Amino acid sequence: MADFMKILQQAQEMQGKFAKIQEELAQQTVTASSGGGMVTVEANGQGTVRSIRIDPSVVSPSDVEMLEDLVLVAVTEAQKKAQEVQQSEMGKLAGGMSLPFKLPF
Repeated sequence: MADFMKILQQAQEMQGKFAKIQEELAQQTVTASSGGGMVTVEANGQGTVRSIRIDPSVVSPSDVEMLEDLVLVAVTEAQKKAQEVQQSEMGKLAGGMSLPFKLPF
């Protein structure tokens, strides 16, 4: 029974660490750009987009598709960077141990 209590205690500690990491990820910032900096996206460590900056020179009513593409590329890159930050932080939580499954974030 003592082993079960120890496992339960470790699970509770892990849950607390997970919550702390989630809070820290929400405070971190990742930035990505496309078009040589014409479109810049800022997101938090959880991948939530906080801001999008668009250089006025790329706003052309005759070429909306290019602007859409630039925004999409920048948002995708920011979310990819956020995912890398998440994986790095969760790796710390796992203590470097190799898990037999992929974490869902």
